[in-house]
Amino acid sequence: MTTPTTSLPAALSERTLATLTTALKLSTVDDVDLTSPMSPTPVGRLRVWRGGPIDKVVSVQLVVPPIGLDSHMVFAFTPPESAVPHFTLDSVYGGEYFAMHLDLIPRADLAVHLDYLDAAFGPLTSLLEQAWQIEGVSAAAIGPRQRAMMSPWMLVCRATEDAFTALGDTVEGYLAQWLSLVEQGVPPVTADTATRDLANRANLFNPEVDPVWAQVTRLLGPEQTERVRGELLA
Repeated sequence: MTTPTTSLPAALSERTLATLTTALKLSTVDDVDLTSPMSPTPVGRLRVWRGGPIDKVVSVQLVVPPIGLDSHMVFAFTPPESAVPHFTLDSVYGGEYFAMHLDLIPRADLAVHLDYLDAAFGPLTSLLEQAWQIEGVSAAAIGPRQRAMMSPWMLVCRATEDAFTALGDTVEGYLAQWLSLVEQGVPPVTADTATRDLANRANLFNPEVDPVWAQVTRLLGPEQTERVRGELLA
């Protein structure tokens, strides 16, 4: 599926994927179109890369201009035994505004792992503060239940076109920090990272927690939706 080159969310997503796949020397293992009864042509694309020092990268694109949907999600998952956070970026245009969700997802309880917190997330503080100061950036609605599964450095916002463009620097900063953690590692944690990660991802991508899955199911149907969720869950 070809995404319009004029789409700012698509361009940001593709730049991020190019950096990830090149820096980590990843290879494509899956690339499938996502279809919908509402369109004679594919409405999305699911891509998966593996290799290098991480587990996998998953990209989900959903583009349906008639309903004002232009959504691009990137998840980079570290191995089960690793304490290095996962990286995530959602870049979206909803017909009236741009939106972004950017974060490094903790692999251990930050409240009891101060060295880990400082090393993995401390360098993000100035980036987050600067992002909130960009004119045209405003907070997006997200409940405390979902926030509990992410990090305090999560950027979830709406943005004007100019503000969304400016947020590209924030994305690059978060990605650079994450890549440095992948290369250098993080302080040790006293946690079963694999078990914790499976439980956290089961909640994070739970349709009862995140209402976006109901919208995806209406668009793609249950079978394709579960295929997408399956790539994100493990």
